[in-house]
Amino acid sequence: MATTALLTTPRASTAKTRHLGPNWYAAVMGTAILATAGSSLPAPFTPPRALLAAAWALSAVLLLALLTARSVHWRNHSDQARAHLLDPSVAPFYGCFAMGVLAVGGATMAVGRDVVGESAALAVASVLWTAGTVLALLAALAVPYLMVVRHRIEGPGSASPVWLLPVVAPMVSAALGPQLIPHLPEGQARTAMLLSCYALFGLSLLATLLLLPMIFARLLLHGPLPLALTPTLFLVLGPLGQSTTAVNQLADVAPGAIGPAYAHGFQAFAVVYGVPVLGFALLWLALSAALVVRAARAGMPFAMTWWGFTFPVGTCVTGAAGLARHTGLDALGWLAAALFVLLASAWAVTAFRTVRGLLSGVLLAAPRPAR
Repeated sequence: MATTALLTTPRASTAKTRHLGPNWYAAVMGTAILATAGSSLPAPFTPPRALLAAAWALSAVLLLALLTARSVHWRNHSDQARAHLLDPSVAPFYGCFAMGVLAVGGATMAVGRDVVGESAALAVASVLWTAGTVLALLAALAVPYLMVVRHRIEGPGSASPVWLLPVVAPMVSAALGPQLIPHLPEGQARTAMLLSCYALFGLSLLATLLLLPMIFARLLLHGPLPLALTPTLFLVLGPLGQSTTAVNQLADVAPGAIGPAYAHGFQAFAVVYGVPVLGFALLWLALSAALVVRAARAGMPFAMTWWGFTFPVGTCVTGAAGLARHTGLDALGWLAAALFVLLASAWAVTAFRTVRGLLSGVLLAAPRPAR
């Protein structure tokens, strides 16, 4: 992807990063989830490992490029960076920073180990999970704090699915932490990690349950979102699919981390919780798709919000695949495969439009107010 074009010369990169916001990490998330979601599919739906490894490698390159570009942004445009933090429409995207780091770490364990080896993959994933979890907790605390004390929220009509981004980041940690549990020493270390992931799951879930009624009420009382923001409706799928993924991943590793009684309870909870939540996710997917079609017919322009079509759908893929694994129901495997086709199609279109927007300079221009 042409994100690396931001790093051509010092003077050029300085000019180009003026309006480079944290929302760009959504491209990292959307690319990494291709690898993770694809590797979770049951046979015979699993894509070729070489393609999944390519998606992982691309996500890692994108993460490094964006970390560099955002460092340039903070060094040379600190006024704009502070303005982003004080902007209620931009600050929640700092959750994407944490989730981008976590997503690449998860893809490294899922697919990258085929390329770099088990030991290197474990080391990279451990560092990225730790850093991403710290960033996720900071985002989950700092962004709501800023919304309370510094941001000016223009009434209930301004509620946005974007508000979910900082509070769903800990759920990504909860879903990817189980990858590391089997590599920890038996006993206290594994138990502590398991319960910590459940704590991250509960933190994110309860915060999400506070925000979802506000977002739905905004739609009912004030009508559809502005055209450019309509793709953000898919962000609601994130906590739904990721929480389903988390409980299934945790159930997989529970027998080696906690007593049999609790392990059996966690395995039952994965199905009892996951099936109803996945059902609601499919309802929201249908509603969001209908509103996106309506917006497209009205002239919805391309924007970085289109990356909302990728990562949230990917979490539904991993959630459905986890339920297929625990229930043995073939229909859930087919559902996961169908959702992966949707994910791959959305990624291809969005990535192409992003590259074209970068080359034309449109995506890095000063933002215009949404209509």
